[in-house]
Amino acid sequence: MGKVPIAYIEIGVFAHATEDEEKVLEAARSLIPKEHLENVTFKKRRLKGDYGNPITFFKTKIRDIQVIEGIVENLSLNLSQDDKERVLREFDLRLDKGSLYIRLDKQLALKKNLRLCRSDPLHVKIRFKAKKAQKVAEICRQVGIIP
Repeated sequence: MGKVPIAYIEIGVFAHATEDEEKVLEAARSLIPKEHLENVTFKKRRLKGDYGNPITFFKTKIRDIQVIEGIVENLSLNLSQDDKERVLREFDLRLDKGSLYIRLDKQLALKKNLRLCRSDPLHVKIRFKAKKAQKVAEICRQVGIIP
């Protein structure tokens, strides 16, 4: 893939009291190539919901270029053409100061199926070294995240 001009990727996910934390983590880890899983650690934070219900938030920040390239390749290969077109249509809404935000269905990710969603997602933040929207869009096209 060559060196991708990405500074880091953050993956975050909430595990609600009714969810199995290990399964939620497995869904988040599905974005990461198997050969790099041992190099990626998720930090765990305990939170409380609106009604005092326990929520766990898992987050990781990945700076290793090989892991980044693997995640980008995974997104490129496994996002549907419709989802890629949606990212392109919503590009201005998803981009903020050089960071592209993508929300993926965590239930489907558990089954190794990557789909965009809005509710209770896996949060993916891709921080590009470039800041200008046009340059970020060009990079996203080159790596196959948008058509």
